[in-house]
Order: sequence, then structure tokens, then C-alpha cells
Amino acid sequence: MGTTAAADADAETETVTAGVVGGSGFAGGELLRLLDGHPNVELVQATSREYAGKSIGGVHPNLRGRELRFSEPSALESVDVLFTATPHGITMEHVEEYTDAADLLVDLSADFRLATEGQYDEWYDGHTAPEYLEVAEYALPELNRENLGDADIIASGGCNATATLLGLKPLADAGVLGSEAQGASDTSSGGEPRDGADVVVDVKVGSSEGGAGGGAASSHAERSGVVRPYAPTGHRHEAEIEQWLGLSVSFTCHAVDMVRGASATCHVFPDGPVSKKELWTAYRGAYEAEPFVRLVAGGSGSYRYPEPKAVAGTNYADVGFELDPGNERVVVFSAIDNVMKGSAGQAVHAANVALGFEETAGLEFAGLHPVGSP
Repeated sequence: MGTTAAADADAETETVTAGVVGGSGFAGGELLRLLDGHPNVELVQATSREYAGKSIGGVHPNLRGRELRFSEPSALESVDVLFTATPHGITMEHVEEYTDAADLLVDLSADFRLATEGQYDEWYDGHTAPEYLEVAEYALPELNRENLGDADIIASGGCNATATLLGLKPLADAGVLGSEAQGASDTSSGGEPRDGADVVVDVKVGSSEGGAGGGAASSHAERSGVVRPYAPTGHRHEAEIEQWLGLSVSFTCHAVDMVRGASATCHVFPDGPVSKKELWTAYRGAYEAEPFVRLVAGGSGSYRYPEPKAVAGTNYADVGFELDPGNERVVVFSAIDNVMKGSAGQAVHAANVALGFEETAGLEFAGLHPVGSP
């Protein structure tokens, strides 16, 4: 067996230990499901203050029969990789404890997604561990795969930002969003977004985005049947999008009557003419080798464009577009499962890259059809 083949075989058989902090929430539950079935992972701990001592199957009914029980967050075990699925602000408060407990920390919150302390002052409520911001690597693998291998802290991208960036980044790289948008990730150093094409983003999201705790607006009686603007302006994920595109976007979110899913419709008004051939070249060049991005652009049948129902439960992102020459507009569509590709699945994908495993390990589920409300 050659050296490369031997190394590949070692990567396939290597096993690491993993823990999940905040395993009782929706994203935490998906992490437990994925890691429990991962060929290279031994899941050894899941923490929850509320459910300490209870089995994970007692909280997540799809995991019934598993022996693992929740433990207190204060009783962290040493593991190879630690996933934190906690509300914003928790990981930054405990980052030293978490990095002491694990060789690799993968955070699903917003605590380390932005590059500078100033951005957190503007978009959040400041940052209590800004010295770790330059250590963390943003984890949308399609954008930042090359930097994950040496990461000690991985910051998994936000669901709305993920859907939007996957739709727009190929256009930024191809110069369709303006010549200044090329090399847009330079703004990850914390610089101001540059001017470029006019971009309007409208995202529809499911109720699971509100988390397991939910609230009055997330109750079934209030959520059912709605198309409700809940962040017309100033959504925090806008900071991630502008950081990676390198230009300002007009961003709005609506809550809609579905459980899983984030669907982004992006209206792009380029500075100059663009052809459908150029669009296909941009998207195929960006995604033809990507294991979790599928191009869905005006084919035949009922599912002609991306929609969350077709990716429910999977780590896939469906991306498509349509050219509107009369209005000098490109309409970009992207759809993900917000709890998977927008959270837990993306985190596992990034960990696979960082640890040298097969990128698709533990993430091969192709979804179901037909399926009920996602």
C-alpha cells in the first residue's frame, strides 16, 4: 500500500472522542444524532443544566435507546473535539475552560464569527474574550476550507448568513457584484464593507431558528399561517454577510409557517450587463466539486428552484438563479435546513475538514421525498 493510500486508510479508521455542550437544544440534538452515527467519532459526553442525569433519548425522541445521559456543564471531560451549542455569550465566557478540555473547539454560537471587537460592539453587546477572535476560523467550509486544518477554534456560520453567502459568494468572486467585491474576504480583517452592486436579501426562516426555548411568538397558535417580518433591518447575521462579501447588503428576515428551513431570495442589480452563460460559469466554477452544494436553476418539475422542503434533514444547500435582463437584475435563490447546513451539519463538516476525515463522514443522508412540513 502506497504512502498516500495508507494515510487515507488511517484517516478512515481513526477515531476521536467528542463532547457536546448544550446538547438539549435543537442544534445540540442534531449534533448528538450526527456524532452518534459518525464513523470516526466516539460521543462520550453531552451536557445540559436542565436535563442533567436524563438520557438523551428522553429529550430527543429520535435518539431513544442510546445509553448516553446528560451531565452538568461544570463536569466537562477531556475530549479531542468539543462542540458548543449554546446561546450567544456562553462560549466566550468559558472559552478558556473549553479549550483546556479539548484540542479542537467548534462553536455553533455567534461568539467568534466576527473578526474584531469593534464589530461585536456594533452588532452585539461587546465581547468578553476578544483576544480569541484572531485565533478562531469562520466555518463555512465552502468559503474557508483552506484555513480549517490548523484551527484550534472553529466558529460555525449563522444559518441566515450561510444561505445568503452560498447564494452570493460566487457572484462576488466573479466580479458580478462589482469589481471592488473581488477578494471580499479581505474584510474579515474587520475593515468596512466596500461599495458594489445593489443587493437586497429576503430570508424566510422556520420556527426552529428560535431555539428549543422559543417564546410567545414561536408558539403554534402564533406561528401558524404567518409570513411575519421579524428583522426588517439590522439583523446580526448581516455583519457576517458583509464581512465575507465585502459590500453592504439590504437584509430582511421573515418568520414563516415551517419548522425547518431557511430560504434566501437575493435581488442583485449589477453595475454592468451579465449573461446567463457568465452566471452558470460562476456557479459551476464555485460548486461543481463541492459535496454539499447542488445547483437547481429552473429545470423541469415541481422543484424548479431551491426550497427548504427538498433539503430537510440534510447538510445540502440548493442554490439557483434566474436572469431578469429587462430589469437588469439577477435573482438568486438558496435553501438550507437551518438546523443542519445552517448549524450542526455545517459544524460537523468543518470538524471533518479540520481533523482530516472524509468531508462527507456522518453527513451522507440525502433526505426524504415526499416529506411533510420541513
